[in-house]
Amino acid sequence: MTYNSTIDRLMNKLDQLKAMTKVVADTGDLTAIQSFLPEDATTNPSLVLKAAQLDAYQHLIGEAKAWAQDQGGNPQQVLDNTCDYLAVAIGKEVLTAIPGRISTEVDSRLSFDTQATVTRAKRLIELYAQQGISKDRVLIKIAATWEGIQAGKQLESEGINCNLTLLFSFAQAVACAQAGVYLISPFVGRILDWYKKANNRDSYPATEDPGVLSVSRIFDYYKHYGYKTIVMGASFRNTGEIEQLAGCDRLTISPDLMQQLAADTGILPQQLHADHVVCDETKLDLDEAAFRWLHNEDAMATEKLAEGIRNFTRDQEKLEAMLTQ
Repeated sequence: MTYNSTIDRLMNKLDQLKAMTKVVADTGDLTAIQSFLPEDATTNPSLVLKAAQLDAYQHLIGEAKAWAQDQGGNPQQVLDNTCDYLAVAIGKEVLTAIPGRISTEVDSRLSFDTQATVTRAKRLIELYAQQGISKDRVLIKIAATWEGIQAGKQLESEGINCNLTLLFSFAQAVACAQAGVYLISPFVGRILDWYKKANNRDSYPATEDPGVLSVSRIFDYYKHYGYKTIVMGASFRNTGEIEQLAGCDRLTISPDLMQQLAADTGILPQQLHADHVVCDETKLDLDEAAFRWLHNEDAMATEKLAEGIRNFTRDQEKLEAMLTQ
């Protein structure tokens, strides 16, 4: 895909958004990242699969395979090492184009195993270190299951910052804040998808978008109670959702939607303000049982978390199939 780098950047909405929110590229496409100059970038198994099919990264696949073979082990270990090396190699390339951090995801099949997640996360950090990338430029992405959140807590205690992803429920957000994770990624568009289907609606106004309302609630709760965990809205379906969350700590946006924002020279008002929040909610203290119950009570979140893990796993399997050919 070709992106227009000659768009007037003086008054467009993307630049206005950058003045109030850190903009993060939701892609591994280096060309798109260089066009829109985001602060950070995020990847996941689906995005790594797409990136691995780009001509710019073909040389990294051979490099990853050769390195993994040198490490030895059984076929699955070799494949795991190939995938991890490739994700890190793509992350290293992306870091050449951004001043901030890259988010790299742990295998989604480990989403219900705390210690296996911790071990794999440390392996990714080690691989980055071998490439000359310090851990302060990396966020480890982990699905926000109870086990994943506990892995994030352990990793944070050891100085490894985490991005808890596939976040749909208020229970997940509260537990992540309690665990002291660096950043959360609530999935705005996938929440909208569920409510449109459940309520047989074609659309919602941006001001009533269930995903937007969810992120706004979490943002206000965090700021009201002084939590340091960063809120990064993700998985957007349209620019209206993004505009309604202007002022959020961070927003990770696909190249297509960044292009639309960059082409729009209208006024972008700030909607969220860290120093002016509305929150009348009681502060929660969730243990495992309370977390599981509260999350279970949210049918949307329960379904979308499970679906998200399954979908990431399917794309991980497609990547593995491609790498074994």
